[in-house]
Amino acid sequence: MIQQALDAIGGILTSSGFANCSWQNLVMIAIACVLIYLAIGRGFEPLLLLPIAFGMLLANIPVANLNSYAAPYIDPVTGKEMAGSLIYYLYQGVKLGIYPPLIFLGIGCMTDFGPLIANPKSFLLGAAAQGGIFFTFIGATLLGFTPQEAGSIGIIGGADGPTAIFVTSKLAPDLLGAIAIAAYSYMALVPIIQPPIMKLLTTKKERSVVMETLRPVSKLEKIVFPIMVTIIVSFLVPDAAPLVGMLMLGNLMRESGVVDRLAKTAQNELMNIITIFLGVTVGATATAERFLDPKTLKIIALGLVAFCVGTACGVLLGKLMYVLSKGKINPLIGSAGVSAVPMAARVSQKVGQKENPANFLLMHAMGPNVAGVIGSAVAAGVLINICK
Repeated sequence: MIQQALDAIGGILTSSGFANCSWQNLVMIAIACVLIYLAIGRGFEPLLLLPIAFGMLLANIPVANLNSYAAPYIDPVTGKEMAGSLIYYLYQGVKLGIYPPLIFLGIGCMTDFGPLIANPKSFLLGAAAQGGIFFTFIGATLLGFTPQEAGSIGIIGGADGPTAIFVTSKLAPDLLGAIAIAAYSYMALVPIIQPPIMKLLTTKKERSVVMETLRPVSKLEKIVFPIMVTIIVSFLVPDAAPLVGMLMLGNLMRESGVVDRLAKTAQNELMNIITIFLGVTVGATATAERFLDPKTLKIIALGLVAFCVGTACGVLLGKLMYVLSKGKINPLIGSAGVSAVPMAARVSQKVGQKENPANFLLMHAMGPNVAGVIGSAVAAGVLINICK
Protein backbone atom coordinates (compact mmCIF):
# COMPACT_ATOMS: atom_id res chain seq x y z
CA MET A 1 0.00 0.00 0.00
CA ILE A 2 2.80 2.40 0.96
CA GLN A 3 4.64 1.67 -2.30
CA GLN A 4 1.45 2.24 -4.30
CA ALA A 5 0.93 5.57 -2.55
CA LEU A 6 4.52 6.59 -3.26
CA ASP A 7 4.16 5.56 -6.92
CA ALA A 8 0.95 7.59 -7.18
CA ILE A 9 2.62 10.64 -5.66
CA GLY A 10 5.60 10.18 -7.95
CA GLY A 11 3.31 9.94 -10.95
CA ILE A 12 1.54 13.14 -9.97
CA LEU A 13 4.83 14.98 -9.52
CA THR A 14 6.39 13.78 -12.78
CA SER A 15 3.29 14.79 -14.75
CA SER A 16 2.96 18.16 -13.01
CA GLY A 17 3.90 21.53 -14.39
CA PHE A 18 6.82 21.76 -11.93
CA ALA A 19 8.54 18.75 -13.48
CA ASN A 20 7.87 19.89 -17.04
CA CYS A 21 8.67 23.58 -16.71
CA SER A 22 11.32 25.10 -18.98
CA TRP A 23 13.17 28.39 -18.71
CA GLN A 24 11.05 29.67 -21.61
CA ASN A 25 7.88 29.07 -19.59
CA LEU A 26 9.36 30.95 -16.64
CA VAL A 27 10.35 33.91 -18.83
CA MET A 28 6.85 34.15 -20.33
CA ILE A 29 5.22 33.88 -16.91
CA ALA A 30 7.50 36.68 -15.69
CA ILE A 31 6.51 38.85 -18.70
CA ALA A 32 2.85 38.13 -17.98
CA CYS A 33 3.30 39.23 -14.36
CA VAL A 34 4.99 42.46 -15.48
CA LEU A 35 2.04 43.21 -17.77
CA ILE A 36 -0.39 42.47 -14.93
CA TYR A 37 1.54 44.95 -12.79
CA LEU A 38 1.37 47.60 -15.53
CA ALA A 39 -2.38 47.08 -15.87
CA ILE A 40 -3.14 47.13 -12.14
CA GLY A 41 -0.33 49.18 -10.63
CA ARG A 42 0.12 51.75 -13.38
CA GLY A 43 -3.32 51.72 -15.00
CA PHE A 44 -2.01 51.06 -18.53
CA GLU A 45 -5.07 50.08 -20.62
CA PRO A 46 -6.25 47.74 -17.84
CA LEU A 47 -9.50 46.70 -19.53
CA LEU A 48 -7.59 44.76 -22.14
CA LEU A 49 -4.03 44.53 -20.87
CA LEU A 50 -5.13 42.64 -17.75
CA PRO A 51 -7.01 39.82 -19.57
CA ILE A 52 -4.28 39.66 -22.24
CA ALA A 53 -1.61 39.27 -19.57
CA PHE A 54 -3.59 36.61 -17.71
CA GLY A 55 -4.22 34.76 -20.96
CA MET A 56 -0.45 34.77 -21.53
CA LEU A 57 0.04 33.41 -18.01
CA LEU A 58 -2.42 30.54 -18.63
CA ALA A 59 -0.90 29.69 -22.01
CA ASN A 60 2.55 29.20 -20.51
CA ILE A 61 1.66 26.95 -17.59
CA PRO A 62 3.28 23.62 -18.53
CA VAL A 63 1.03 20.63 -19.27
CA ALA A 64 -2.18 22.62 -18.61
CA ASN A 65 -2.67 23.00 -22.39
CA LEU A 66 -4.57 26.29 -22.07
CA ASN A 67 -3.28 28.09 -25.14
CA SER A 68 -5.39 29.24 -28.08
CA TYR A 69 -3.99 26.51 -30.32
CA ALA A 70 -4.96 23.53 -28.12
CA ALA A 71 -7.31 22.03 -30.74
CA PRO A 72 -9.31 18.79 -30.53
CA TYR A 73 -7.21 15.69 -31.23
CA ILE A 74 -7.44 11.91 -31.47
CA ASP A 75 -6.02 10.08 -28.45
CA PRO A 76 -3.44 7.61 -29.87
CA VAL A 77 -4.17 5.08 -27.12
CA THR A 78 -7.96 5.02 -26.95
CA GLY A 79 -8.69 6.33 -30.44
CA LYS A 80 -11.26 8.72 -28.97
CA GLU A 81 -11.58 12.35 -30.06
CA MET A 82 -10.46 14.63 -27.24
CA ALA A 83 -11.91 18.09 -26.81
CA GLY A 84 -9.82 21.21 -27.28
CA SER A 85 -9.23 23.64 -24.45
CA LEU A 86 -11.82 26.21 -23.38
CA ILE A 87 -9.57 28.97 -24.69
CA TYR A 88 -9.32 27.24 -28.08
CA TYR A 89 -13.09 27.45 -28.55
CA LEU A 90 -13.28 31.05 -27.35
CA TYR A 91 -10.40 31.87 -29.73
CA GLN A 92 -12.56 31.03 -32.73
CA GLY A 93 -14.20 34.44 -32.28
CA VAL A 94 -10.80 36.01 -32.98
CA LYS A 95 -9.87 33.57 -35.73
CA LEU A 96 -13.16 34.09 -37.57
CA GLY A 97 -13.05 37.88 -37.19
CA ILE A 98 -16.09 38.12 -34.89
CA TYR A 99 -14.85 39.89 -31.77
CA PRO A 100 -13.21 43.05 -33.24
CA PRO A 101 -16.32 44.16 -35.20
CA LEU A 102 -18.43 43.66 -32.06
CA ILE A 103 -15.97 45.84 -30.14
CA PHE A 104 -16.44 48.45 -32.89
CA LEU A 105 -20.21 48.21 -32.40
CA GLY A 106 -19.75 49.22 -28.76
CA ILE A 107 -17.29 51.98 -29.68
CA GLY A 108 -19.81 53.38 -32.16
CA CYS A 109 -22.45 53.51 -29.43
CA MET A 110 -20.08 55.51 -27.21
CA THR A 111 -18.72 57.90 -29.85
CA ASP A 112 -20.01 61.34 -30.74
CA PHE A 113 -19.15 62.14 -34.37
CA GLY A 114 -20.43 65.70 -33.94
CA PRO A 115 -16.95 67.35 -33.84
CA LEU A 116 -16.00 65.55 -37.06
CA ILE A 117 -19.23 66.53 -38.81
CA ALA A 118 -18.87 70.13 -37.64
CA ASN A 119 -15.32 70.32 -39.01
CA PRO A 120 -14.99 67.97 -42.03
CA LYS A 121 -11.36 69.04 -42.49
CA SER A 122 -10.67 66.74 -39.54
CA PHE A 123 -10.98 63.84 -41.96
CA LEU A 124 -7.71 64.96 -43.56
CA LEU A 125 -5.90 64.92 -40.22
CA GLY A 126 -7.28 61.47 -39.41
CA ALA A 127 -6.13 60.24 -42.82
CA ALA A 128 -2.67 61.79 -42.47
CA ALA A 129 -2.08 60.02 -39.17
CA GLN A 130 -2.44 56.68 -40.96
CA GLY A 131 0.83 57.49 -42.75
CA GLY A 132 2.69 55.60 -40.05
CA ILE A 133 0.86 52.41 -41.01
CA PHE A 134 1.96 52.44 -44.63
CA PHE A 135 5.46 53.79 -43.88
CA THR A 136 6.08 50.89 -41.53
CA PHE A 137 4.42 48.40 -43.88
CA ILE A 138 6.98 49.30 -46.55
CA GLY A 139 9.84 49.35 -44.05
CA ALA A 140 8.94 45.95 -42.60
CA THR A 141 8.80 44.48 -46.11
CA LEU A 142 12.28 45.81 -46.83
CA LEU A 143 13.52 44.25 -43.57
CA GLY A 144 12.50 40.79 -44.74
CA PHE A 145 9.03 40.33 -43.33
CA THR A 146 6.42 38.82 -45.64
CA PRO A 147 3.72 41.24 -46.94
CA GLN A 148 1.22 39.61 -44.58
CA GLU A 149 3.50 40.07 -41.57
CA ALA A 150 4.40 43.62 -42.65
CA GLY A 151 0.72 44.54 -42.91
CA SER A 152 0.07 43.21 -39.42
CA ILE A 153 3.03 45.15 -38.03
CA GLY A 154 2.13 48.37 -39.83
CA ILE A 155 -1.42 48.46 -38.48
CA ILE A 156 0.02 49.00 -34.97
CA GLY A 157 0.54 52.61 -36.11
CA GLY A 158 -3.21 53.13 -36.09
CA ALA A 159 -3.18 52.85 -32.27
CA ASP A 160 -6.33 50.76 -32.44
CA GLY A 161 -6.14 47.40 -30.68
CA PRO A 162 -9.25 45.70 -32.16
CA THR A 163 -8.22 46.76 -35.68
CA ALA A 164 -4.70 45.39 -35.15
CA ILE A 165 -6.14 42.09 -33.92
CA PHE A 166 -8.61 41.94 -36.84
CA VAL A 167 -5.88 42.44 -39.45
CA THR A 168 -3.38 40.11 -37.78
CA SER A 169 -5.92 37.30 -37.33
CA LYS A 170 -6.46 37.35 -41.09
CA LEU A 171 -2.91 37.94 -42.32
CA ALA A 172 -0.42 36.61 -39.76
CA PRO A 173 -2.10 34.71 -36.87
CA ASP A 174 1.27 33.50 -35.55
CA LEU A 175 2.16 37.11 -34.66
CA LEU A 176 -1.10 37.82 -32.85
CA GLY A 177 0.30 37.85 -29.31
CA ALA A 178 3.21 40.16 -30.10
CA ILE A 179 1.07 42.51 -32.24
CA ALA A 180 -1.69 42.78 -29.64
CA ILE A 181 0.70 43.46 -26.76
CA ALA A 182 2.58 46.08 -28.80
CA ALA A 183 -0.63 47.78 -29.96
CA TYR A 184 -2.19 48.06 -26.51
CA SER A 185 1.10 49.02 -24.87
CA TYR A 186 1.58 51.95 -27.23
CA MET A 187 -2.05 52.98 -26.80
CA ALA A 188 -1.44 53.11 -23.06
CA LEU A 189 1.75 55.13 -23.58
CA VAL A 190 0.12 57.83 -25.73
CA PRO A 191 0.57 60.49 -22.99
CA ILE A 192 4.30 59.67 -22.84
CA ILE A 193 5.14 59.10 -26.52
CA GLN A 194 3.17 61.88 -28.23
CA PRO A 195 4.05 65.13 -26.36
CA PRO A 196 7.79 65.17 -27.26
CA ILE A 197 6.94 64.64 -30.96
CA MET A 198 4.28 67.36 -30.84
CA LYS A 199 6.65 69.86 -29.24
CA LEU A 200 9.52 68.99 -31.57
CA LEU A 201 7.44 69.67 -34.69
CA THR A 202 5.59 72.83 -33.58
CA THR A 203 6.46 76.30 -32.31
CA LYS A 204 5.13 77.88 -29.14
CA LYS A 205 3.08 80.28 -31.27
CA GLU A 206 1.44 77.40 -33.12
CA ARG A 207 0.72 75.49 -29.91
CA SER A 208 -0.90 78.57 -28.40
CA VAL A 209 -3.51 79.05 -31.14
CA VAL A 210 -7.06 79.26 -29.79
CA MET A 211 -9.54 77.79 -32.26
CA GLU A 212 -13.07 79.06 -32.87
CA THR A 213 -16.00 77.24 -31.27
CA LEU A 214 -17.43 74.47 -33.44
CA ARG A 215 -20.85 74.96 -34.97
CA PRO A 216 -23.83 73.00 -33.59
CA VAL A 217 -24.59 69.77 -35.45
CA SER A 218 -28.22 68.81 -36.13
CA LYS A 219 -29.72 65.43 -35.30
CA LEU A 220 -30.43 64.84 -38.99
CA GLU A 221 -26.73 65.26 -39.80
CA LYS A 222 -25.79 62.81 -37.07
CA ILE A 223 -28.25 60.21 -38.42
CA VAL A 224 -27.29 60.59 -42.08
CA PHE A 225 -23.53 60.53 -41.37
CA PRO A 226 -23.14 56.86 -40.32
CA ILE A 227 -25.33 55.69 -43.20
CA MET A 228 -23.33 57.63 -45.79
CA VAL A 229 -19.96 56.59 -44.35
CA THR A 230 -20.99 52.93 -44.40
CA ILE A 231 -22.08 53.10 -48.03
CA ILE A 232 -19.06 55.05 -49.29
CA VAL A 233 -16.38 53.12 -47.38
CA SER A 234 -17.93 49.70 -48.04
CA PHE A 235 -18.13 50.39 -51.77
CA LEU A 236 -14.56 51.70 -51.91
CA VAL A 237 -12.90 49.19 -49.55
CA PRO A 238 -15.15 46.12 -49.07
CA ASP A 239 -12.63 44.48 -46.70
CA ALA A 240 -13.17 47.36 -44.25
CA ALA A 241 -16.96 46.85 -44.21
CA PRO A 242 -17.08 44.57 -41.10
CA LEU A 243 -15.30 47.14 -38.93
CA VAL A 244 -16.75 50.34 -40.39
CA GLY A 245 -20.22 48.86 -40.73
CA MET A 246 -20.44 47.81 -37.10
CA LEU A 247 -18.90 51.10 -35.93
CA MET A 248 -21.52 53.06 -37.85
CA LEU A 249 -24.36 50.77 -36.78
CA GLY A 250 -23.44 51.46 -33.17
CA ASN A 251 -23.33 55.19 -33.83
CA LEU A 252 -26.69 55.13 -35.63
CA MET A 253 -28.20 53.27 -32.67
CA ARG A 254 -26.83 56.02 -30.41
CA GLU A 255 -27.97 58.98 -32.47
CA SER A 256 -31.37 57.68 -33.60
CA GLY A 257 -32.68 57.70 -30.04
CA VAL A 258 -35.14 54.87 -30.76
CA VAL A 259 -33.10 51.88 -29.56
CA ASP A 260 -31.64 53.10 -26.29
CA ARG A 261 -31.84 49.62 -24.74
CA LEU A 262 -29.83 48.09 -27.57
CA ALA A 263 -27.30 50.92 -27.51
CA LYS A 264 -26.77 50.54 -23.76
CA THR A 265 -26.36 46.76 -24.12
CA ALA A 266 -23.83 47.15 -26.94
CA GLN A 267 -21.66 49.65 -25.06
CA ASN A 268 -21.89 47.91 -21.68
CA GLU A 269 -22.74 44.21 -21.30
CA LEU A 270 -21.81 43.07 -24.82
CA MET A 271 -18.66 45.20 -24.93
CA ASN A 272 -17.51 43.90 -21.55
CA ILE A 273 -18.10 40.24 -22.43
CA ILE A 274 -16.33 40.47 -25.78
CA THR A 275 -13.43 42.39 -24.19
CA ILE A 276 -12.86 39.52 -21.73
CA PHE A 277 -13.00 36.85 -24.45
CA LEU A 278 -10.81 38.87 -26.81
CA GLY A 279 -8.18 39.72 -24.22
CA VAL A 280 -7.77 36.27 -22.71
CA THR A 281 -7.68 34.39 -26.03
CA VAL A 282 -5.30 36.84 -27.70
CA GLY A 283 -3.00 36.67 -24.66
CA ALA A 284 -3.14 32.89 -24.83
CA THR A 285 -1.57 32.97 -28.31
CA ALA A 286 1.67 34.25 -26.73
CA THR A 287 3.22 30.87 -26.02
CA ALA A 288 6.96 30.65 -25.35
CA GLU A 289 7.81 29.05 -28.69
CA ARG A 290 5.95 31.77 -30.62
CA PHE A 291 6.77 34.82 -28.50
CA LEU A 292 10.43 34.31 -27.52
CA ASP A 293 11.76 34.97 -30.97
CA PRO A 294 14.07 37.78 -32.22
CA LYS A 295 11.24 38.64 -34.60
CA THR A 296 9.15 39.75 -31.60
CA LEU A 297 11.65 42.49 -30.68
CA LYS A 298 11.62 43.72 -34.28
CA ILE A 299 7.82 43.83 -34.21
CA ILE A 300 7.76 45.87 -31.01
CA ALA A 301 10.39 48.29 -32.39
CA LEU A 302 8.62 48.69 -35.73
CA GLY A 303 5.31 49.20 -33.93
CA LEU A 304 6.83 52.13 -32.05
CA VAL A 305 8.10 53.56 -35.35
CA ALA A 306 4.62 53.21 -36.87
CA PHE A 307 3.00 55.02 -33.97
CA CYS A 308 5.57 57.84 -33.88
CA VAL A 309 5.44 58.39 -37.65
CA GLY A 310 1.63 58.43 -37.56
CA THR A 311 1.68 61.09 -34.84
CA ALA A 312 4.24 63.13 -36.79
CA CYS A 313 2.25 62.93 -40.03
CA GLY A 314 -0.86 64.22 -38.28
CA VAL A 315 1.03 67.13 -36.69
CA LEU A 316 2.79 68.05 -39.95
CA LEU A 317 -0.49 68.21 -41.85
CA GLY A 318 -1.82 70.30 -38.96
CA LYS A 319 1.09 72.71 -39.51
CA LEU A 320 0.20 72.94 -43.20
CA MET A 321 -3.42 73.66 -42.32
CA TYR A 322 -2.23 76.27 -39.82
CA VAL A 323 -0.42 78.07 -42.65
CA LEU A 324 -3.26 77.74 -45.14
CA SER A 325 -5.84 78.94 -42.60
CA LYS A 326 -3.60 81.89 -41.67
CA GLY A 327 -3.16 80.76 -38.09
CA LYS A 328 -6.72 79.60 -37.30
CA ILE A 329 -5.95 75.89 -36.85
CA ASN A 330 -3.80 74.62 -34.00
CA PRO A 331 -1.51 71.89 -35.43
CA LEU A 332 -1.58 70.00 -32.13
CA ILE A 333 -4.97 68.54 -33.01
CA GLY A 334 -3.29 66.60 -35.82
CA SER A 335 -1.65 64.29 -33.28
CA ALA A 336 -5.12 63.08 -32.31
CA GLY A 337 -5.50 61.54 -35.78
CA VAL A 338 -4.32 58.24 -34.34
CA SER A 339 -7.36 56.38 -33.12
CA ALA A 340 -6.62 56.05 -29.41
CA VAL A 341 -10.01 57.51 -28.44
CA PRO A 342 -10.29 59.71 -26.41
CA MET A 343 -6.78 59.60 -24.93
CA ALA A 344 -5.04 61.17 -27.94
CA ALA A 345 -7.53 64.07 -27.95
CA ARG A 346 -6.88 64.64 -24.25
CA VAL A 347 -3.13 64.78 -24.91
CA SER A 348 -3.71 67.49 -27.55
CA GLN A 349 -5.76 69.43 -25.01
CA LYS A 350 -3.15 69.02 -22.27
CA VAL A 351 -0.19 70.10 -24.42
CA GLY A 352 -2.11 73.07 -25.83
CA GLN A 353 -3.27 74.24 -22.44
CA LYS A 354 0.29 74.17 -21.09
CA GLU A 355 1.22 76.80 -23.65
CA ASN A 356 -1.97 78.83 -23.29
CA PRO A 357 -4.23 78.26 -20.24
CA ALA A 358 -7.15 79.75 -22.22
CA ASN A 359 -6.81 77.05 -24.88
CA PHE A 360 -9.54 74.40 -25.07
CA LEU A 361 -8.70 71.99 -27.87
CA LEU A 362 -10.51 68.86 -26.67
CA MET A 363 -13.58 69.08 -28.91
CA HIS A 364 -11.48 70.22 -31.88
CA ALA A 365 -9.13 67.26 -31.33
CA MET A 366 -12.04 64.81 -31.09
CA GLY A 367 -12.73 65.41 -34.79
CA PRO A 368 -9.39 64.00 -36.00
CA ASN A 369 -9.54 61.40 -33.21
CA VAL A 370 -12.77 59.79 -34.39
CA ALA A 371 -11.67 60.29 -38.00
CA GLY A 372 -8.64 58.21 -37.05
CA VAL A 373 -10.91 55.36 -35.96
CA ILE A 374 -12.53 55.37 -39.40
CA GLY A 375 -9.15 55.87 -41.06
CA SER A 376 -7.52 52.92 -39.30
CA ALA A 377 -10.43 50.68 -40.28
CA VAL A 378 -10.08 51.77 -43.90
CA ALA A 379 -6.32 51.21 -43.74
CA ALA A 380 -7.01 47.73 -42.35
CA GLY A 381 -9.25 46.98 -45.32
CA VAL A 382 -6.59 48.20 -47.75
CA LEU A 383 -3.87 46.06 -46.13
CA ILE A 384 -6.07 42.96 -46.10
CA ASN A 385 -6.92 43.52 -49.78
CA ILE A 386 -3.33 43.93 -50.97
CA CYS A 387 -1.76 41.28 -48.71
CA LYS A 388 -4.19 38.38 -48.72
